[in-house]
Amino acid sequence: MSEDQKQPVDEKPSRSSSKGSRSSNRGVVTGVLSAVVILAAGGGAVAATSMMPEPSGGTTMDIRQADVPAGRALGVCPEPARLVNGTVVGTDADFSPVSTTAVSALNAVVLSNPAGTVPGSKVTSLEGDAVAEIAKAPASTPTPTAGPPVLSAGVASISPVTAPAVVGADPLGNEQASLAANLSYAATDGDLRGLASAQCQSPGNDAWLLGANTAVGRTAVLNLSNASETPATVNLDLFGEKGQIQAPGARGLLVPPGTTRSVNLAGLAPSEGELAVHVRSTGGPVAATIQQSVLRGLAPGGVEYLSPGSGASSLQVMSGVDIQDPAATKALATKPGFADAAPALQIAVPGSTDAVVQVSLYGANGERKIPSGGVVTVKGGSVATVNLEGIPAGTYTVRASSDVAFVASARVTRGAKAEEATDFAWSPSSARLGSQHLVAVPRNGQRYLSFGVPEGRGTVTYAPVTTDGAVGKSVDVDMSGGTTSLIELPSKSGDSVVAGYVVSASGDPIYGALVLGTQGRPDISVVAIQDAAAGLEKVPVSVGY
Repeated sequence: MSEDQKQPVDEKPSRSSSKGSRSSNRGVVTGVLSAVVILAAGGGAVAATSMMPEPSGGTTMDIRQADVPAGRALGVCPEPARLVNGTVVGTDADFSPVSTTAVSALNAVVLSNPAGTVPGSKVTSLEGDAVAEIAKAPASTPTPTAGPPVLSAGVASISPVTAPAVVGADPLGNEQASLAANLSYAATDGDLRGLASAQCQSPGNDAWLLGANTAVGRTAVLNLSNASETPATVNLDLFGEKGQIQAPGARGLLVPPGTTRSVNLAGLAPSEGELAVHVRSTGGPVAATIQQSVLRGLAPGGVEYLSPGSGASSLQVMSGVDIQDPAATKALATKPGFADAAPALQIAVPGSTDAVVQVSLYGANGERKIPSGGVVTVKGGSVATVNLEGIPAGTYTVRASSDVAFVASARVTRGAKAEEATDFAWSPSSARLGSQHLVAVPRNGQRYLSFGVPEGRGTVTYAPVTTDGAVGKSVDVDMSGGTTSLIELPSKSGDSVVAGYVVSASGDPIYGALVLGTQGRPDISVVAIQDAAAGLEKVPVSVGY
């Protein structure tokens, strides 16, 4: 990071064996189910009206907005990175112990409502067994008064982490709670040497993951976690450089409640250097991450969690694309087995229509030209890579656009010598920032917030959240269009350790990411800033008689 910028192998579903107090995670679907009931009732009224003559005295009332009860907020966290043992057979992932120097930590933050009330919240296992309490449920919920909000937070930290976990928070005042949690892993020895980090994600039924690689020396393990009480059936759509990959074992993967199913992607799509995975589930929602690692001969090439980015769209933006010295990177990438040790943009087109994608790059001092020209044609149903070599060192925001929907993610690399350890990260595309995004950060290492404004002008505001639950004074950063700002984060605010940040943006679209590293080591990880909590939702209801 330049100084001028600083401002099928398939494991049987695993289940926790702990038998402590249990806490259901099914609240996340409450709001959705309520909406379905309301809409179904409304649909029945419409159907009956269309088939029967309206009585002479019939009356139809105006369409009104009905409140949908807020669901429980959930963040599902992957387990620390583990090595895969043995030869690929079928789709069962056989894991071996992690490095002897591996450290892992889960850091969670739950934000209060504007009146300063922190919702009841805790960390549990996938089965619902209690692991740690973040905040007790309040006896009452004070109504926010006029004036600026008085924010506070609940904070929890767990280390080491031994299994997937769930961070959950109850709604307050019929609004979903705002939570964020980060799972970090680091090791200085072994095949999984490097730094990996992931924000714990809200489970869903549709997700795209890019950056997977099953070529020689590369291992990609897809982890599917079901924190609900409903079985999930998962179908995987796999896309490679030559088109969609037909893999019979990618259909009908059952993930029982409270379990994680691990799938070694080399068993479904072997020898694929560019692999995109579309995860679709029916029944229970799932959280999906890919543990990607590289081993070049005896030299570790890094480890990272690949997390879902934005869905298919005609515009994708990625921030936190941190590029090191281009000369050293080029020299390394020309060596056998090191082609993927260079920065790049990966693009996947789900449909059958080819996409002509325009790529732009924005740094601290404005737009930078891409040596390859910045325009690439990607065949429908395939994956392509845009090389980002030759670009001056610095942190960038990448903007890609087309008239055809696509998905994208950017690769970041670290290390310059073939005989030494290297590392890599992927920055998935993200949505524009709005109001009160919550970002959990690891307690150790180098931490930066990267913000990009592709065009126009915008202001980003960030405030620290400390381990004592206080939300500190906010800082405003005014940004010109076509630029990226990199802000180094302190380990403390006053005398308290920083656990996270509250981030808001206004003006033209701003995009953000958390960039992580380790002083003196070639470690790198990038985490996109997730969506803010949903507010009070409403659905239209028409009543007639």
